[in-house]
Amino acid sequence: MLIELHLLQSFPVSNLNRDDLGQPKTTLFGGHTRARISSQSLKRAVRNLLPQHGLDVSETGVRTKRLRDAAGALLKSAGGDEEQGKEIVQAGLESLGFGVDARGLTEYLLFVGHPAAKTLADYCDSNYDQLAKVLAAKKAAAAKSAAKKAVADDEKKPRAVKATKTKPDKTAIEAARRILDATRAADVALFGRMIADNKDFSVDAASQVAHALSTHAVTTEFDYYTAVDDFRPGDEPGADMIGTVDFNTACYYRYANLDLGQLTKNLASDADLVTRSAHAWLHAFICAVPGGKQNSTAARTMPHTLLGVVRDNGAWNLANAYLQPVSGSADLMAASTERLIQHFQQLSTFYGLGSVRRTVFSAIDGYLPGVPADQTAPTVDDFVGRLVAASAN
Repeated sequence: MLIELHLLQSFPVSNLNRDDLGQPKTTLFGGHTRARISSQSLKRAVRNLLPQHGLDVSETGVRTKRLRDAAGALLKSAGGDEEQGKEIVQAGLESLGFGVDARGLTEYLLFVGHPAAKTLADYCDSNYDQLAKVLAAKKAAAAKSAAKKAVADDEKKPRAVKATKTKPDKTAIEAARRILDATRAADVALFGRMIADNKDFSVDAASQVAHALSTHAVTTEFDYYTAVDDFRPGDEPGADMIGTVDFNTACYYRYANLDLGQLTKNLASDADLVTRSAHAWLHAFICAVPGGKQNSTAARTMPHTLLGVVRDNGAWNLANAYLQPVSGSADLMAASTERLIQHFQQLSTFYGLGSVRRTVFSAIDGYLPGVPADQTAPTVDDFVGRLVAASAN
C-alpha cells in the first residue's frame, strides 16, 4: 500500500538549494527552464522535522563519519584515556570491515540509529584485549614500515608499502549487524541506506521523493549589494564590499510517496512505530523547507494546495501537468491548482481508479474546482488524519 503526497508551494525571493556556482538549481522541462529543489535537500529538511511530529529523537538516525569518536567517549575499558579509547574503537571498526582514515573518519557517511555508538563501544569493551593486541601489532608494523621508508628515501629507491584491509569473519559480521541495526530508526527506514562494503546491511528506502519543479518557466535574477566598514571615515566615498546574490521566485510542484509495506519490513513489523512514522512523514514533508539562504531571504512559506492518495499499488507523479508551463495567468497558484486537479482527473478517467482507496484534497483558500465536497479536508490535521486512517484499513 502506498501513500502519495502532491503539493503546490510558492516561494518569494529565495535560493533554497544552490548549485556549485551558488545559483538556484534549475532544469529544462518541457523545453523551458524551471526552478528546481533537489530531492536530497527536501529529504534532509524532512528528517530534521520528524521529532517535531510524533517521533522521539531516539527513533531517528544519525548520519556521520565520526562514529569512532562517539563510541570512544563511551568506552569503559580505556580507563578514561580518550585517545586510547579512540584507537581501540578504530581497531574495532577496522575489524568489522570499515576503513578509517588518519583523521579517525570512516570512509563514507554511515546512516545509523542512535544506539550505534553505544553498541560499538560495548563490542570494543567485550573484545578489548584482542583489539589492544591488534592495535599494538598495527603500531609496530607502521613503525617498521616508516623505518623502511626512511632507508628507501636515503637510498633514493622508494619501496611500496602494501596496504592491508581486514576481512570480517562471521562473528564480526554479526557484531556489525547489531551496530548498524536500523529497525528503530524511522528516517533510515524511510529514506534508506547503502553500505558499499556489505549490501546485506543496506536498507531499501520506503519513501521516494521527487525533485521539486516550478510549474512555470523561470529566470535566475541577481541581487547587487554593497557593504560599508562601520569604522570607515565619513568623508571617504565608496563601498568596502561589492557582490551579487542569485535568487528566483517560483511556485513548485512537490511529490513524494511512501510504501507502507517496505516501511513495515524496515521497522521489523512494529505496527505502532510504522503508524507514527507515516504520520510524522506526512506532516514533516508538508512542513519541510530547505534552509538555503534563509537568513537573507526568510522564505518560510507553507504549501497552498495539497493532494493525498492512498492506493494499493502503482504511483502517479503529476509533474506532466506542467509539461507546458503555466503562463499568462493573474493568479499563478489558482492556475497551477486547476492544472493539478485536471491532470489527476484525466489520468483517473483513462487508467481508472481500481487501486485507489482514498483521495483527499485540501487548499488554504478552499479553491478546488471540480472536487467533490467529500474529498476535501478543511485543515492539514484532517488531511493527514484521513490518509493515515485510509492506509490503516
